[in-house]
Amino acid sequence: MDKIRLLLADDHAVLRAGLKTLFEAQPDIEVVAEAADGEQAVLKSSEVAPDIVLMDISMPGLNGPQATQEIKRQNPDIKVLVLTMHEDESYLYQMLRAGADGYVPKKAAATELIAAIRATYRGEHFIHPSMTAGLVAELRHREMPTPGATQDEDGLSEREMEVLRLLAIGHTNQEIADMLYLSIKTVTTYKSRLKEKLQLRGRAELVRYAIERGLLDTET
Repeated sequence: MDKIRLLLADDHAVLRAGLKTLFEAQPDIEVVAEAADGEQAVLKSSEVAPDIVLMDISMPGLNGPQATQEIKRQNPDIKVLVLTMHEDESYLYQMLRAGADGYVPKKAAATELIAAIRATYRGEHFIHPSMTAGLVAELRHREMPTPGATQDEDGLSEREMEVLRLLAIGHTNQEIADMLYLSIKTVTTYKSRLKEKLQLRGRAELVRYAIERGLLDTET
């Protein structure tokens, strides 16, 4: 069995020790290096080329976003999964902009963290459900894309942008169907078109794209 090679980047030694014990009990996960700050995380990522860096946000020297950006610049194939105490959506946006592949709060259950690691290793993008709920709460009163132009620069129709935005802030297919007076099948079709047009695979990428296009930044 190929093991998932992890680098633990966190400035708390006790937490790193606890995580290492947790992962050693898993048959498919191996901790290959540890880092106490962002600079060490960048250096050791270059040295050992882990599959995934489990990255904290608040660290001495280079912080999580800075370290993530540098790791991705040096080796885009290395995945970065954020494990942090911060549950403010601004931190989520910041890490996604830096190139993070997933986001898990430290209060998450051990089973959820392990599932996130395995999903990230498979190439999926994982955002913990508690963060999705926060996105919905923060963005609920923000306006939909302004009617007018039928397509944006990436070839998306106004309705596709509506669906994209709602997906990005965490609504289910059923909720989107109810909000836009569409069938589930139609929403699924829009979802497939978005993935095909934009080459997006998971919710983290949807959120990142929506941020970059300004779909989540317009105030009501």
